[in-house]
Parts: sequence; structure tokens; C-alpha cells
Amino acid sequence: MTKAEVISEIADKTGIEKSDVAATVEAFFKVVKDSMADGNNIYVRGFGSFVNKKRAKKVARNISKNTSIIIDEHFIPSFKPSKTFVAKIKNSKKIKEPVVS
Repeated sequence: MTKAEVISEIADKTGIEKSDVAATVEAFFKVVKDSMADGNNIYVRGFGSFVNKKRAKKVARNISKNTSIIIDEHFIPSFKPSKTFVAKIKNSKKIKEPVVS
């Protein structure tokens, strides 16, 4: 599902115009990005948490040049779904089983 499809579905379910829904969705994403860039985590009860995870300093190898480089510690954005979100997905009958070949 794309962002445009999400916006259309929200507009259909709420009766709010698509342009207003699009502005709200864009504002939400901007707030999430800006807050996380400032070092804040975001907790949405019943949905999940947007958190900054710390990656430790490490030595990596460039195999083609046979050299090693040092990657400094850094933070990456991460999403952790809530227990109720995970339970809803686990109990869903509509999710298709992966095809094993």
C-alpha cells in the first residue's frame, strides 16, 4: 500500500477531503522525522514506537581493496510495534503465507 492509497482510504473512511488528509499525513511524517533528528523518541500507544537505536563503533572490511575502515558510532531510526499491533497481525486470517519454493 502506498502513501497515496493510505490517504485515499483515510479520506473515504472519515469523509475528510483528500487534500486535508494529505496535509495531515505529511505533517505527521515531518514531526516524526524532525523529532527523531533532535534525538527524541515517539511513542504511539496501541501502534508502536519510533526510536533511535545506537550502533557501536566497529571495524569493517572492504574486501575488494583488502582494507579496513572504522565506522564511528551512530544512530539509526527504528520502529518497534506495540504488543496489540503484533497480536492483531498474528491473529489476522487475511495475511497470505509466504510461498516456499
